[in-house]
Amino acid sequence: MATKPMLHPRNQHRAGYDFERLIVQTPELEAFTTRNPRGRMTIDFADVDAVRMLNRALLRTHYDIEFWDIPASYLCPPIPGRVDYIHYLADLLAECNDHEIPHGREIKALDIGTGASLVYPLTGQHEYGWEFTGVDIDPVSIKSAAEICDRNGLNIELRRQTDPEDIFDGVIGPDDIFHVTLCNPPFHASVEHADKGTQRKWRNLGKGHSKKLNFGGQNAELWCPGGEIGFIARMIEQSMDVADQCLWFTSLVSKKDNLQPISRLLRKARVAESRVVEMAQGQKTSRFIAWTYYPEAQRSL
Repeated sequence: MATKPMLHPRNQHRAGYDFERLIVQTPELEAFTTRNPRGRMTIDFADVDAVRMLNRALLRTHYDIEFWDIPASYLCPPIPGRVDYIHYLADLLAECNDHEIPHGREIKALDIGTGASLVYPLTGQHEYGWEFTGVDIDPVSIKSAAEICDRNGLNIELRRQTDPEDIFDGVIGPDDIFHVTLCNPPFHASVEHADKGTQRKWRNLGKGHSKKLNFGGQNAELWCPGGEIGFIARMIEQSMDVADQCLWFTSLVSKKDNLQPISRLLRKARVAESRVVEMAQGQKTSRFIAWTYYPEAQRSL
């Protein structure tokens, strides 16, 4: 197996994909496997059907999810990288819990843009037992997420955001309290930029142009006016209105160059603290930004 030692120490996928074990749990995966030049078992990561089957096997083997599927052309997330975000959030919350990783449903997490895959609540609930609420603007995503919950007997609340300009408004009620919010925001400013990003990924894989995209995604998943900065700017602005209802607000930031303008916005919002958490994943470094309005002395869980 190709190891991934840069993943979080608690990430189950640091040792790479154990295809033999995965195939035992999900025999259908075997039809999508090949051997790389070193003789190791792998799949074609440019094949949407292969990646979807791999995700299904990973979620069944490692996270006890018996049923998982998403509609055609919706984003198929990489499980190891997504669950890394959850583990780093657990570390962040541990600082407010006498440096002990918090477990159990008393920890409330709000997933903004939960998507058709429901990947963060599925992995986070299994790893730490937190209570997740998933929010999305797309009715098809909400329907898909609801089916995943129903078919697996999971208790994950789903809320539909009806206003594309709103992030927290309309989904955080006056009685809601959350310990952490998480978000993988749309990072393109237009559909044209999204298409260019897709083709760039294909060139990096040496595949050229193809209509069978693993890099799929609907508009709300890939782009929004203002791109990533515009989305996070609205998130910061609206977080001020619910500052006392969430301990830590967080969001992935795909482009390092976006950190400086986002940090300026956080200073204007007069947050008590903000920080950037780097997550190294193989040759790629990702990160999330976190901010809180609570002074350090008031951050106990």
